[in-house]
Amino acid sequence: MKLYSSDGSLLMEIKTIKPHADGLIIEGKIMGAMPMKALLKAEELQAGRKFLTWQLIRRVLGMLLARSSKDGQSGKGGQ
Repeated sequence: MKLYSSDGSLLMEIKTIKPHADGLIIEGKIMGAMPMKALLKAEELQAGRKFLTWQLIRRVLGMLLARSSKDGQSGKGGQ
């Protein structure tokens, strides 16, 4: 999974997400070069619930079900 900045440049590439005794370990690279390992703790994941709205949930489900184009955009526009 890759995360991009608003100008389209690569910010982060997530290679794996693994269970860990203290939460989840997320491994990847930042800006295509710097390796990183991040620990997502249960309390931080729970704090992230405030970001979940029905509008966001519908958008995520739509993104998962939509056909993707080669450049990674769904073709519907918008953010």
